[in-house]
Formats: sequence, structure tokens, C-alpha cells
Amino acid sequence: MRILIDADGCPVTNIAVSISKSHGLECIIVCDSSHIFSSDYAQVITVDKGADSADMKLVNIALKGDIAVTQDYGLAAMCLARNVLALDQNGRIYDNSNIDALLLSRHTAKKIRRSGGRLKGPPKRTKQQDEDFRVALTKLIEDNINLCKICTKYIEFHRKLCYNQTIVL
Repeated sequence: MRILIDADGCPVTNIAVSISKSHGLECIIVCDSSHIFSSDYAQVITVDKGADSADMKLVNIALKGDIAVTQDYGLAAMCLARNVLALDQNGRIYDNSNIDALLLSRHTAKKIRRSGGRLKGPPKRTKQQDEDFRVALTKLIEDNINLCKICTKYIEFHRKLCYNQTIVL
């Protein structure tokens, strides 16, 4: 299990890195060249500036069981298709029960903007939203980390079995 952060415009990057570190999980920050990130713990991957370039990089390196932090519904949908867990900056877990409605709302908002309409932006970020994210990410890790350990043990067992190595349980 790794934590993958879509850092373009992400207000909880530092919180996610801190939680990753406290759980001993690999953390990868993905951003485009218009953002500058550095971390003493997380790996930072910077891609060329371009439409969805950071999103495409993140989804291409994502593995089943990873956790993606993103506020992009399209990226969240691609992550779910790859069996990657995903949540937004407020701690909302993306899943098959809500992603279609979120994508529809994004599409509708885009149509309104293209026709000249305006939509109200989000309110100023609160400390409560940061805490909600912290709680949700921690719970997502703790609820799924044992499954990852079981899968890892199974893979190790399978490899040893295939290569006729002595298995010590």
C-alpha cells in the first residue's frame, strides 16, 4: 500500500505525507512543472505541464491497494477502475456508489461554464476539513493495511511454492 497524492492544487499534501510517514507507508507526490514540491519523506514526481499530465502519471503508477488523494473526479474514477482506493481533500471516499453522480455534476458544471454561466467557488478551507481528511485517511489505511499484508504474504508464499523453495510459516 502506497499513498499517491495528486498535488496540483491539493491543500492536504503535508497532512497526507505526515500520515504516510507515521504508518511507514511509501508516499508519492505527483505534480506538474508549474508546482514546486519537496519532501524529506515522500518521493516527488514532476511531469511536464499539460492537461491532465499529472493525473495520467498518477494513474499509470497506481497499483491495486494503493490510496490516491485527489479532488479530481475523473482521476478518482480511473483509480477506482484500477482497484485503487481514493478520497478527496475533505475525507470523502470515492466509490462505485458515488462516482457516477460526481462525474455527472462535473459535466453539468462544465456545460454551464461553457455557456457563459458562473458557479460559486468553494468556501475558505477550515481546520475541521483538515481534521476530517486526517481521520478519513487514517481509517482508510487502518481498514485496508491488513488486507495488503495478507496479499503480500500470499504472493511470497506463491513465489516460494513456484520456485520450490523451503517454506517456513
